[in-house]
Order: sequence, then structure tokens, then C-alpha cells
Amino acid sequence: MRYVDELTEALRAQLAAVRGLPDQLGYGLRQRLREGYGTADLRADLLAGVVVGVVALPLSMALAVAAGVPPQHGLYAAVVAGLIAALLGGTRVQVTGPTATFVVILLPIAHAHGLAGVLLTGLLAGAILVVMGLAHVGRLMTFIPHPVTTGFTSGVALLIALLQLGDVLGLRLPSTEGIGRYLLAVWEARAQVNPADVAVAALTVGALVLVPRWLRAVPAPLVALLGAAVLAALATRFVDGVTVTTLGDRFSLPQTPPLPQAPWAAAGPPGGGGFVLDWDVLQALLGPAFAVAMLGAIETLTSATIADGVQGTRHDPDAELVALGLANVVAPWFGGIAASGALARTATNLRAGARSPLAAAFHAVFVLACILALAPLVEYLPMAALAGLLIVVAYQMAEPRHVVRLLRIAPRSDVMVLLTCLSLTVLFDMALAVSVGVVLAALLFMRRMAVLTKVSVVADPSENYEVPGGVKVYEIAGPLFFGAAKTAMDALATGASYGTVILSMRHVPVMDATGLVALESLLDRLRRTRRKVIIAALQPEPAEMLARAGIRRTPGELAFAPDVDTALSMAIVHAARG
Repeated sequence: MRYVDELTEALRAQLAAVRGLPDQLGYGLRQRLREGYGTADLRADLLAGVVVGVVALPLSMALAVAAGVPPQHGLYAAVVAGLIAALLGGTRVQVTGPTATFVVILLPIAHAHGLAGVLLTGLLAGAILVVMGLAHVGRLMTFIPHPVTTGFTSGVALLIALLQLGDVLGLRLPSTEGIGRYLLAVWEARAQVNPADVAVAALTVGALVLVPRWLRAVPAPLVALLGAAVLAALATRFVDGVTVTTLGDRFSLPQTPPLPQAPWAAAGPPGGGGFVLDWDVLQALLGPAFAVAMLGAIETLTSATIADGVQGTRHDPDAELVALGLANVVAPWFGGIAASGALARTATNLRAGARSPLAAAFHAVFVLACILALAPLVEYLPMAALAGLLIVVAYQMAEPRHVVRLLRIAPRSDVMVLLTCLSLTVLFDMALAVSVGVVLAALLFMRRMAVLTKVSVVADPSENYEVPGGVKVYEIAGPLFFGAAKTAMDALATGASYGTVILSMRHVPVMDATGLVALESLLDRLRRTRRKVIIAALQPEPAEMLARAGIRRTPGELAFAPDVDTALSMAIVHAARG
């Protein structure tokens, strides 16, 4: 009956935690408003929202195009997901929108299932994120090793840069799957390279690199893309034979707000045929959706942590995951692709003087206003300029200097993990890379924790007593969990010459079910050989676990002692009676 009561109490605590989490939604905004919010704060947030909106407008379109869908769906994600995440999230200055991380996941889906598949993937990822937040997984995301996340991001950055070659060179390429086939198509179309598009891309990259050094007050993407559009228009009109591919040549940007529509009712795969929602399609999209959710959570919480370090604030990671999940669940119903916390836009928000989550909300409103007012003008943006913008984003995302330094100074196992994740991302797909990366993270953790757990023979554990004959004292140091339990228990020598074995567990802070089973097997083996065991210095958590398992004092077989000195005294008394 006691176990039923304990289980019921545990379930009540979990249900209370789940019910309490929705109260944390909007944590960042509520915390800021409690501190006071005046006219000056509103003015600063409005200005920051406009600055971030200027950066987000071209970037959202470029990322949507890179993901294989029309540009307005990136804008819709910035509007809907950006607004919901800002108002419900657990951070103060986080900006949410389409990010480069998702491009390599969504592009194959766009080829295979069309826009409907891309939107449905974002919806499924949002549902997974909500579950992760309700399960309080937010704080656990920080335990993913740095080599794993670095391998992901570096591989994604390399893929994004390579996938821009077609637009940089002005090529019209057929839809292909896999980076190898794409590069082969680029090579086969090399005779069709357009020098004007190459020049536009080069000028855009140069402006994006140089403008921040000269004009810090003006967003570099605004100067670079506006300049590229003007130069391309002038060259096309006044120079014979010059043509530049623009956004309007590929897509028609509607001058309408995001309107509600079921995600599966959107356009199907290219080449005809509508999207058919069935169980097989859901199974095919579940793996990519998991990858989107994992990478979105990592990127969002990393961005929030960095922002906290700059501002000296704290965020609620679980509330942030739930808000991000809700944003991704709602956005596909309005045509928005998957979104996450964007580090570059969050940093821009900080530099622009944002003081509350309202700045990110204003950024979403600004993007919506641009859709309604400037859609016809946006179509004049050169595709090569958008590709150049993504190349710069990919370079900043990859942080090549940091990767080279990590490869030089990190342990060999970490280097292997980094290169494995990078290679899987580039050569196969992100779903596989995320799955393998998570497994590698777990294996690395188990391996390193297992090394920390050791068993040693204590020759003289006490200043007051010497170890008498027929008694052996072992000290177990480290967590006794599934990665180390069997190794630790196997290291215990149980020769026939010892009548009493003392297990000092003062340095065992935690023990899981595998550790419990290994300990039970050891006790059973010692009992069969008629040796007495004294467990000394149990910490509270392992002691509670042993009590729940029914491992209690058994006269002549098993005893417990508060410390090793007491255990030695008990062993001496037992030997005298024997």
C-alpha cells in the first residue's frame, strides 16, 4: 500500500507541474512589465522592432526560397510565429523566425511532398516541442555535448553555402535530391553561367562584409540588397545583353496578409498531383519533424542563454519551448514554415536597444506591413543577392575559426563526434544526423561517467581501527548508473578468504535501476558464499532506493552502518561471535 501512495503522490506532483507550466507562458513579457514599462521603453522597442524587421524581411524570403518554397511563406512564419513566440515565450529579447538550420531538412521534403509537406513538418515539430516543454526537457538540452551541436551547425552551414551555387551562377537547375546530384547538375550546366548574376552575388557579399565596418547604425542587409537591386535594374536597362534573375522571375509575391488554410490543403509536390495525407506520409515526415524540433530547441535555448549573458537576465527554458511549439503549430495554418529563435536577429534586437518582448512583436508587425505595402517592389530583388546573403549567413553560422580550434585542441573522441555529425549532415540528411548525434551524446556521457565511477580497496580506512583479518573494505566512488554499474560491481574481488565485506558508498550520490540490479546481484552472490556484507555511509537517494527495493538488514547476512568506522566495529563483533 505504501508503494501505491508514493506512486500516487509522484503522479500528483507531475500533474501539478504540467498544469503550472501554462502559467509560465509569457514569462519574459510579464517579468519585464512588473519591473515597469514606460513611454521611453515603448519607443525603444518600436525602433528595435523596425531595425530587426529590416533584417528579417530579406532573410525570411531567402530562407524560404532556399527551403524550396515561395518566399511569402518565410515572411508568414516571421509574422505569425514571431508574434506568438514573442508574447508567450520565456525570454525578453528573443526574435523568432525562419532560420538557416532548417533549410537542409525542409528542402528534400519540398521536393518530395511540396509545400503541404513542409508546412505539416513544421506543425508536427511544433507538437513535439510542446511535449518537450511540458515534460520539462528545456534544461536537459544544455547537456548535449558541444561537438555534436558544432558538427550539426557546421554541416548545415556548408550545405547552405553549396546549395546557393545555382542562384549565384544564374543557373536554372532541375529539382534534385542529395548534395551530390545537385553539384553534378551545377557542373553539367556550367556553360550557362550568367556573369551578371555572379557579379551581383559578389557585390552583395562584399557589401555585407564591409558595410558593418563603416555604417554600424544601418543594417547591412538593407544596404547590400537595396544596392544590388538598384545596380541590377540599371545594368539590365542600360547595358545591352545583361540580364539578372530576380525574385519576380521565379515567384509572384502576393500583397495579402497570411490567411488561414489547412496545411495539407497547400500545394503538393512539383510535377503535378495533389498532396495526399495518409499514415505513410505522416511516418515519412515524423523523422524530419523530430530533427526540426531538436535543432529548433537547441538553437532557441542557445540564443536565449547568450542573450541572458548580455543582459544579465534569466529565461524560462520550458516556457520558451512550449511557446515555440505553439508558434510552430499555429504558423502552418497561415502558410508559415518552421521557425525557431534566431541568434543573429536576437543580437540585432539587443544592439538596437530592445527592452522587452514587445520589440520582437513589433518586428512581426513591421514585416506584415511590408508584405501589404511593398510586395511589388520586393520582386525586383535579384536571386543572386539573396544567395549572397545566405552565403554570408552560412559563414557566420559555421564559425570556421572556432571549428578549426576545436579540431586542434579537443580530445580525439570529441573530434570524431564532430566530424561524424558534420559528415552525416552533408552526405545524408539531418534526420539521420540528429538521431546519430543524440545517440553519440548519450554514449559520450555514459563513457565519461563510467570512467568516473571506480572501486578501490581501502587498506586502512580509519585512524581508530585497522582492518582486521577476514575483513575487506571496498570504496565505490561515483554515480552507480547503467553506464558504470556492471563494471564497478565486477571489480569487487570476493575471494573466499574474506568472511565480511564492507562496501563504503559515501561517494555514490545517485543510483539508477541498473545500478540497483547490479548491487542486488552482488549481494546475492555474497550471500550464497556465506559472507556477511555491511553497507556503510549510504547517501539519502541510494538509501531511499534500497528501501523501496526491499533491501533491508538481515541478521548474519546484511547490515548497514552510518560510516566505515562503525562498519569495522560491527565486523569485529561479528568475527568474535563467529
